[in-house]
Amino acid sequence: MTARHDRADGMRRRRFLTNAALGGATALYGLDAEAAFAAEPSLDPAIAKSTFVEGRITGITGTILEVAGSNGGHSRVQMTNVTSVWKVRATTAEVIEVGDGLYARGVKMPDGTVAGDAMWVNIVNLDTQIRGIAKNRLHLALGQHELVGHVAPYASASYAGRALTSDLSRLRIGQRAQVLGAWRPSDNSVDVVRISVGH
Repeated sequence: MTARHDRADGMRRRRFLTNAALGGATALYGLDAEAAFAAEPSLDPAIAKSTFVEGRITGITGTILEVAGSNGGHSRVQMTNVTSVWKVRATTAEVIEVGDGLYARGVKMPDGTVAGDAMWVNIVNLDTQIRGIAKNRLHLALGQHELVGHVAPYASASYAGRALTSDLSRLRIGQRAQVLGAWRPSDNSVDVVRISVGH
């Protein structure tokens, strides 16, 4: 393979995973990863009318995030001292980087800027198949793409719809697996926070 072919394939994989990451973020209403994909989310009643922003962060100036939406639009999101941030786990705004995928909820201000209430950075909810298992890593198939899943120390699993457990020893090669976690833009891998099999 040529270097140009490798770069083109890498760009296609990056676009595919970005779309999967942002496409899976249509029902994010809680801060933690589990609540983010709840079947029947509820908005904070203190927020009269919420606005949602999704896309890739193209710039950060102070507390303002410049976001290029997947639909071609552009948004500005203002972080405040009460903005909740999730990036693999609840964290602070300092971990947000240019190039990250963002899904944010907030209130639109008169100048069009969205004052962020909650932000989910690089969150993914992916339907995969387990292709390989290593000590701290899963090799996953996502459609026609191979994907490395870094198993977070606090990762949990659900087997056949049962309660979450920290015991991942029952994962098997060939299983279909729903993976909830965070995309790593630097290498197109993901941090696995929760994995469900037999669902």
